[in-house]
Amino acid sequence: MFQVVPVIDLRDGGVVHARRGDRGRYPPLRSPLCSGNDPVAVVGGLLGLHPFRVVYVADLDAIEGTGDNRSALARLRAAYPETGFWVDAGFRSADAVRGFVASGIGDAVIGSESLSGIEELERLRAEAAWARTVLSLDFRDRFVGPPELLDRTDLWPRRVIAMTLARVGSGEGPDWDRLADIARAKPQAAVFAAGGVRDGGDLMALAARGSAGALVATALHDGRIGRADLQAL
Repeated sequence: MFQVVPVIDLRDGGVVHARRGDRGRYPPLRSPLCSGNDPVAVVGGLLGLHPFRVVYVADLDAIEGTGDNRSALARLRAAYPETGFWVDAGFRSADAVRGFVASGIGDAVIGSESLSGIEELERLRAEAAWARTVLSLDFRDRFVGPPELLDRTDLWPRRVIAMTLARVGSGEGPDWDRLADIARAKPQAAVFAAGGVRDGGDLMALAARGSAGALVATALHDGRIGRADLQAL
């Protein structure tokens, strides 16, 4: 079943509006779905729109190495115990992933941009935590991460995100060619599109082309993807 995964980006304890991967210029989120940009309120607004099974959370402070939003993550887990969370907190080591999974907050998203090599993935592959990981293959103008990772599909877990950072919040549409390349590289993987999803038509097209789901933020908050679109899927 095709899965729409709403995204929230955390900085200094609040939710910000991601645009084109230019993280230093993300403004506080303003959305008709909620009042203010407190993460608990934002997720509440999203769940009021649709009973999403999973919410993706990017801890920008942790990704950039300037701090973390652990307290906000703990509040989200306590407020929404029935919701799954996929969290990218800039994991750089197998130990960090293992510790996060053990915390019970959610599944760990390993962003390729945070990896200096493939050794940590090789360590994780044989561990129980591997089943609770999601790999984000991050792209700007080109791939951001260890170059050999694109060929080592044995180090890709079951769930893979094709993250085109330059299209985040852009409304330019999915990166169809990249999605096709990743799906061909590992046909058994569940591939999720991230970046550029515009509307319900894009969601239907992604589902028709075999994507497992899509990460979406801007189009949910500005109404281009509404209740009817989500129910249709």
